[in-house]
Amino acid sequence: MSWKASLSRHLPIVRFFGCPKSPASRGVIGWYSKNYEELKMLNPTMPLLLRCSDNAMPAITTQLSFTTSHLLKYMLQKNKFQNTDGSINEERVAAAKKFLGYLNDPELKKEYEVSRWNSPGFDPQRPFLEDDQPDWKTDPKISKDLSRYIEINDELESTWNTITSGPDNEFTRAENGLLMCQRVDLWCAGEMEVEAALKHLLNLGKECNDLVPDTPEYITEFYPGASDL
Repeated sequence: MSWKASLSRHLPIVRFFGCPKSPASRGVIGWYSKNYEELKMLNPTMPLLLRCSDNAMPAITTQLSFTTSHLLKYMLQKNKFQNTDGSINEERVAAAKKFLGYLNDPELKKEYEVSRWNSPGFDPQRPFLEDDQPDWKTDPKISKDLSRYIEINDELESTWNTITSGPDNEFTRAENGLLMCQRVDLWCAGEMEVEAALKHLLNLGKECNDLVPDTPEYITEFYPGASDL
């Protein structure tokens, strides 16, 4: 299957930006004009938008569903956990790897989710619980029933607080940096570079987005006029 036909399976929308008067946008506008009909035929329900305005930076953008796992991997790969002198902060690096270990451990995640309900009639994640019942952890019955949940939750909170404790809004700046991966600037790019950028966003969509619903095993497709009917 052509990669163009798989766009709508992994990307919810694609936006092209350019300035109709600027030579720097010829690649983006030219590629869009030549390929729009084919893309729309292969992806009829997918918005393929061209936004033109004076002095616009030529670019392609889409929407990617980044997760906490994607963010932590991005921060590790780009060495975002730094001290004020620019050196790597090993404590936050170790905390990020530890949190990723939890996210990749299905048994521990299941134990955490199941242990949440070990105290009948009480939900430790109920909204406004800390306001209505701030001392719930000191209740003998609740603390005994939820001992494993409290242990895992406290460890996760401590690890997360370490991850987000970087100086100069380190964590927020990393979030914004990851969000910028949804955009590819194409100043003075040719049509081949525009196509390569779109393929790049498609590959990110395959990793981050889940737009195709999983068909249950007990449902089969029905074809009118089948020979066995």
